[in-house]
Amino acid sequence: MENTFTIQVNGRNESITTDPERPLLDVLREDLGLTGTKFGCGEGQCSACSVLVDGKRVRSCVTPIGKLAGKKILTIEGLSNGDSLHPVQEAFLSAAAFQCGYCTPGMIIRTVELLENKPNPTDEEILNWMESNLCRCCGYPKILEAIQSAAKATAKGDSQ
Repeated sequence: MENTFTIQVNGRNESITTDPERPLLDVLREDLGLTGTKFGCGEGQCSACSVLVDGKRVRSCVTPIGKLAGKKILTIEGLSNGDSLHPVQEAFLSAAAFQCGYCTPGMIIRTVELLENKPNPTDEEILNWMESNLCRCCGYPKILEAIQSAAKATAKGDSQ
């Protein structure tokens, strides 16, 4: 049975009529045209599909839309401000912290959450925080470099 849910996605209220068990990832990509969030494993193991819901990372491939009514959802598309990238996006770009780029949106979303919770993380804290995000290209050294750079940039007040 389909229900109608109201969610806020990237600052815009959206009404979605769908099965309450339908994954958020499908709603984002198919109904709202937000294709930056990627389908990786479909089991919530790789975190390529990460988005922020009320400031907390969720794996959208295993999160049913029915649990999100009234929630604020932030996707990779919602991080930038017009033509200005978010400092974390800028850091990943500057460090070339991607090869195929498939994991990058989930990595960036997780980094945004990290820096909101711990603005000046140690390398060990970064590695522990990010361990649930998988990069099949093994670009971890560049990803670590990007996160370190983003932490410095946001600590200086360069964040949006």
